[in-house]
Amino acid sequence: MHKDTSEIHTADLPRQAEFNPLYRPYLVLVGAITLAITVIGIPLAIIWVLGVGQWWARHYFDKLECELTDRTVRFRKGILFQVERTIPLENIQDVTFIEGPLLRQFHLATLKFETAGQSAGQAHDMSLVGIIDAHQFRDRILSARDELRQRHSPAAQAPAAAPAAGTDAELLKQLSTQTVLLHKISEQLDTLIAQRKGI
Repeated sequence: MHKDTSEIHTADLPRQAEFNPLYRPYLVLVGAITLAITVIGIPLAIIWVLGVGQWWARHYFDKLECELTDRTVRFRKGILFQVERTIPLENIQDVTFIEGPLLRQFHLATLKFETAGQSAGQAHDMSLVGIIDAHQFRDRILSARDELRQRHSPAAQAPAAAPAAGTDAELLKQLSTQTVLLHKISEQLDTLIAQRKGI
């Protein structure tokens, strides 16, 4: 069913996402429905479906880009105003897979990114609609995120582990011995300081 994410490695990156061509008619339909909601928008919806919407959807689709690298997910869209968002993988908390009834009719799905450090006013998370094999792309993103976190974890950055020093009792005994030595050094320093003051 789903590809095993343990087989996905950052060596496979960067990976360019491909978008489903059915996203174009979906965009035209959503625009027409939005326009047709109002009585005034019905004539505009007809114009939209017969020409303007198709032109817009084709150009919008051609400008869509999404790339997964070993550190980020970069998404670009727009015709007149191009928007580019880059999300560091370490900030991604989850990637939600959404497939509503209209999306399902067009064999499309939405990937919605939840990132760390968002306030309530930043509820406009990045969403990607129409990626081919969205489940596999989602798995690749989460796998790349996990690999990045493992590389940057304190355990991964620590030098090779030293051989075990022994049990807790042995460690306490060593600490006690070192404390006694430090106490003796402190007494000797106090004696030297007292002698210097007496001279």
